[in-house]
Amino acid sequence: QVQLVESGGGLVQTGGSLRLSCAARGMNLRIFTMTWYRQSPGRQRELVANITSTGETNYADSVNGRFTVSRDDDKGTMYLQMYTLKPEDTGVYTCYARIMTPTSGMYKVDAYWGQGTQVTVSS
Repeated sequence: QVQLVESGGGLVQTGGSLRLSCAARGMNLRIFTMTWYRQSPGRQRELVANITSTGETNYADSVNGRFTVSRDDDKGTMYLQMYTLKPEDTGVYTCYARIMTPTSGMYKVDAYWGQGTQVTVSS
């Protein structure tokens, strides 16, 4: 069974920093692109950043230059380092990944979501 577990959210003042983690738990995982999404009050869920298995990154315009996404494949973990936080960064941050796992002598690829972690930036 595969799980994505986020951590690192919290309350921070405008201009502060936080680092989020998303750990994939399971056996014999091959993790493809990993993505951070956020859901802010009254807004649709949006892609914040993602990172491919080869390390290529992509950012939303609203966070480009302030956030950095990275991954440690030995630990099966993706990180989101957030700097210069703004109130509009407030939301639930959720990670998503496509992961290949062995099953019954074959391999299958499924999409997984974490449970989300709350980030609140006070003005």
